[in-house]
Amino acid sequence: MFVDGQWINANAGQTVEVLNPATEACIATIQDGDESDADLAIQAAKKAQVAWRKRPARERAELMREFAKEIRAQQHSLAELLVREQGKLLKVALGEVNVTASFIEYACDWARQMDGDIVKSDNPNEHIWIHKIPRGVVVAITAWNFPLALAGRKIGPALVAGNTIVVKPTSETPLATLELANIAQKVGIPDGVLNIVTGGGRTLGDALVKHPLTNMITMTGSTPAGQAIIKSASANLAHVQLELGGKAPFIVLEDADLEQAAAAALHSRFDNCGQVCTCNERMYVHENIYEAFMTIFLGKVKALRVGDPMLDSTDMGPKVNARELETMEHLVATSLSEGATLAFGGKRLNQGEFANGYWFEPTILTDVTQKMTIVHEESFGPILPVLKFSTLEQVIDYANDCEYGLAAMVCTKDMKTIMRLVDELEAGEIYINRGHGEQHQGFHNGYKLSGTGGEDGKYGFEQYLEKKTFYVNFD
Repeated sequence: MFVDGQWINANAGQTVEVLNPATEACIATIQDGDESDADLAIQAAKKAQVAWRKRPARERAELMREFAKEIRAQQHSLAELLVREQGKLLKVALGEVNVTASFIEYACDWARQMDGDIVKSDNPNEHIWIHKIPRGVVVAITAWNFPLALAGRKIGPALVAGNTIVVKPTSETPLATLELANIAQKVGIPDGVLNIVTGGGRTLGDALVKHPLTNMITMTGSTPAGQAIIKSASANLAHVQLELGGKAPFIVLEDADLEQAAAAALHSRFDNCGQVCTCNERMYVHENIYEAFMTIFLGKVKALRVGDPMLDSTDMGPKVNARELETMEHLVATSLSEGATLAFGGKRLNQGEFANGYWFEPTILTDVTQKMTIVHEESFGPILPVLKFSTLEQVIDYANDCEYGLAAMVCTKDMKTIMRLVDELEAGEIYINRGHGEQHQGFHNGYKLSGTGGEDGKYGFEQYLEKKTFYVNFD
C-alpha cells in the first residue's frame, strides 16, 4: 500500500490474491489492510493537507496536469493491467486510461474558478465574505467496473480543490489504481497528499469512513454499501457523496429511428459486459414497432463476439468474478420461473476457450412483465429484459416504478414527447436518442437509491469545497 510517500505492507501481514477474470489465474498478491492501516493513511493525509491547501490553486493544478500527462504516457501498460484485472476489452481499457487523465485535466480547469461572494450586510459599514475552502481529508472508495477512471474522477477535483485523499480500490481490481502512486512519485506530488490503501470494505473501508479526521467520503459502488457508509459516517457528520446502483430504462417510442435505437440499446447493455451503472437494464418498446425493432436488435445481439478481451475482434469479455456469474444464472432462472421467455443466450460459457474464466452469453428475455424480479433487481451484467408498452403514460409509470433513479434513455423524434419525458422521468441523467455515456462538464447525479451528491462539472467540483463566512465590520 502507498501511505505518506512510502510503500508499506499491511500491519497485520494479511494478503489477498487478485485473479484474471478471463483465466482465473492469480496475477498479483495485494495487502489486506485493517483499522491500523486506515489510521496511518488518514493521519498522513491530515498532516500533508496543511501545506497542500496553502499552495496556490494554480500550482496544485499545474502539478496535477503533469500527473495526467504521465498517465497518458503510460496508457498502454495501464490499459493492459486493467484488462488483466477486470476483464474489459483492451479498446475499452485504453479509453478508460484516457478518461482518467481527462477527468484530472478537467478538474485542473477549475483552479481559477473557486469563486466566493461578497454580499451586502444589513448593518452599516459591513461586508459579508463567503469563501470556498477545501474540506480537508477525503476518503475515496471506488468500484471494480472502471477502477482507474473512478479514481481519477475523485482524485482530480479533491486535490485541485486543496484536499488530500486516501483512495481505497476494491480488492478485485486494485492494480492499475496502485500504479497511480508510482506516477505521483515520479511527478513530485508531495508525500501524504495521495495515499492508496487496499483491504476489505467491512474492515479497512469502514475504519476510513468512521475515522474522526475524515472530512468527506466519496464512493462509487452498490446501494447497500452506500447505505452502510452513510450510517458509519454519521458519527462524525462527514460530508458523503455517493454514486450507487442503477436500473436504467431504455424507452423506444413509436416514431424512433429503429436502426439508431437498436445500436444505442446494444451499446448501452453490453458495453463492459453490462457492468456499467448507467447501462440499459430494462428496455420498453412500443407495441406497434416491437416486432420490427426486435428483428433488428436481436440480429445485432446474435452477432456479438465473446472472447479474449485483448483481441480487437472481441465485443464482450468475461464477468469480473464467479459470484457475479452465479447472480446471472440466478436472475435467468428466476425470470423463466416467473414466465419470461429466453429469446437468446441465458447460460455461462465453459467449454473450449471458455474452460477457465467467468464467461456468460449475451442474454435477451422477452414476454417480461413489469412485476418480474428482473425488472427491479439490478443485474449489472449482459442480461436484458424487454417489455412492450402501448401509451406514453404507461411507459412513464413503468420507468418510474423502480427504487433506483440514476439514468434513463429515450428514443423519439417528437420534441413535445421529449420535454414531457425529461420533466416526468425520475432519473438524474437522461439520454435522448443515444446510448449512455456522460461527459465531464455535465452532472452525474442519481435520484432515489442511486445516490446523493453527484459528480462531474461545476456542481461535482463544488462537492469538494465547503464555505466559510466572514462578517467584516469596518466602521
